[in-house]
Amino acid sequence: FQTGAAVKIVVFNNDYLGMVRQWQQLFFDKRYASTEMTNPDFVMIAQGYGIKARKVSERKDLAGAIEEMIASKDSYFLEVAVEMEENVFPMIPTGSSVSDIRLK
Repeated sequence: FQTGAAVKIVVFNNDYLGMVRQWQQLFFDKRYASTEMTNPDFVMIAQGYGIKARKVSERKDLAGAIEEMIASKDSYFLEVAVEMEENVFPMIPTGSSVSDIRLK
């Protein structure tokens, strides 16, 4: 921001420590422990730094928000609320090799 670079920031927020929660779901029978987050208002924080910001909670609003972000000549922060149990793939389980990669 200080250099004037038009940095685009996207946070996919599921209100969990996402990767830790994913491991607990997949390898520990959904025994979730210490992964649910109480997050600050990320949009307000970005705006406090003078960065344009927006939060999207509905899929129908996502395309317009992305277009707005890309069109911005300034830095832009976009928070996208996602499902709590949305997982990130590919991933490699602990102790496994790349040939054991999980795609789902």
